[in-house]
Amino acid sequence: MGRNALTLTIVIVLLIIVGPVAAADKPANTRDKITVADILEKVEKRYALSGFTAGFFQSSTLKALNITDTAVGKISIKRPGKMRWIYEAPERQSIITDGTRLWIYRPEDNQVMLGAAPSYFGAGKGASFLTDIRIMQKTFDISVEKARVPDRHKLKLVPKEKSVDVTHIYVWIATRTWEVAEVATYNTYGDETRLEFSNIEFIDDLPDPLFMFVVPEGVDVVELGR
Repeated sequence: MGRNALTLTIVIVLLIIVGPVAAADKPANTRDKITVADILEKVEKRYALSGFTAGFFQSSTLKALNITDTAVGKISIKRPGKMRWIYEAPERQSIITDGTRLWIYRPEDNQVMLGAAPSYFGAGKGASFLTDIRIMQKTFDISVEKARVPDRHKLKLVPKEKSVDVTHIYVWIATRTWEVAEVATYNTYGDETRLEFSNIEFIDDLPDPLFMFVVPEGVDVVELGR
């Protein structure tokens, strides 16, 4: 057997033996072939614990006015449906839900707004699908899109129930960690809300009181929807 033939044989054997592992280690080489089911399976495993915390950077663009606002803060999430968004800059604000009730506290306005979580976070608003990755397939039609950066998978989520507030969502997932790195939500007016996550830490059994809010004395209370 010639040297070239022997080399080719060795390469083929190695591909047969380590092919699946190599594909997992270097997902960027097979991004065009990966399916929605493949991606969601990996993401669900990564988010198997009941909760996580992360830092976030948010940019919100009003298309008609060509205005973009930014904010930074921290998020805590616990299944099912519990979220705590603490905005640290440019203005302090807390958005907290126990999955049923919603509190929005704005210290500078001396105001707390009370409402129902499903109406505020419906149709995936505020990346609410992060409270349970598994509901993505139930709530959205999902397709794989081509990502422009080599270390990301990109999913397009379209709500199965039409909504003015959310027409579609893009989700970027890190190919190495299978963590949700970025989420961009669009409404019927073309407005965009983009969230970038950092320093994700998975934690089991985050304390439930973290997702409750006691209205401070002397603060104005406004009920949403009235």
